[in-house]
Amino acid sequence: MLAGDFLKDGARRILLLDEIRGFAIICMVIHHLFYNLGFVMGIEAGYDIFNALCIFQPFFWSAFIITSGICSRLSRSAVKRGLIVFAGGLAVTLVTAVIMPLMGITGAEIYFGILSCLGICMITAGLAMPLIEKCNEKIGAAVCAFLFLSTYDISRKKLLFGLITLPDFLYRSNILFPLGFYSKSFHSADYFSLIPWIFLFLAGAFIGKYAADGSFPEFAYKSHAKFLQKAGKYSFWIYLAHQPIMYAILYPIKLLISLFQ
Repeated sequence: MLAGDFLKDGARRILLLDEIRGFAIICMVIHHLFYNLGFVMGIEAGYDIFNALCIFQPFFWSAFIITSGICSRLSRSAVKRGLIVFAGGLAVTLVTAVIMPLMGITGAEIYFGILSCLGICMITAGLAMPLIEKCNEKIGAAVCAFLFLSTYDISRKKLLFGLITLPDFLYRSNILFPLGFYSKSFHSADYFSLIPWIFLFLAGAFIGKYAADGSFPEFAYKSHAKFLQKAGKYSFWIYLAHQPIMYAILYPIKLLISLFQ
């Protein structure tokens, strides 16, 4: 996200990362479209398709986050980039949790969605970059990958692939929901807790050493799908705009249908 405007001087653009990120954001938009067909239009098949596609969610989430982590190693200012993305996340929360309910649209509130999570990850990586650059990239990536996998079920009170059960008191309130600890009362239409996703982002930051050195395979620098490159380059704006555009289209259609029923 915002990778194009924040590349370090002299850094070669890795077009494959744009393409992967573009594919991931398009998958996310399509997935949300089916949800909106159910949520806005009341089409049950929309919910059915949305739920069926949920099995693929972790794959495009992971692709999106790890490529963002790699790009943090190429950024002139990961902290500045992170502040912009986090501000975008706050804007999404403002619209969905404050403005939309005032319009009578409830149930679509977003607290700590993908933008909020990525923003904090970018800020963290930017502040920790001097330390990250001193660490062995292979060991760092392996440790972060292990931490990601071993904390993946934190929202289900499990660690280390289910070997450790976390205490209930961590899940009695929503104070720590950005970290992944929340009660049954918590709801967010889009939610990415820092644990485990920050570990995947940091794994990408360690892998980014090869990107910073210009030592990715040569095919990664070549163009394969310009449409995906564009989508990846502007993924931040696509994410911000896609839901308002869908609502702006679907709600008038729903109103027109109701007038003729």
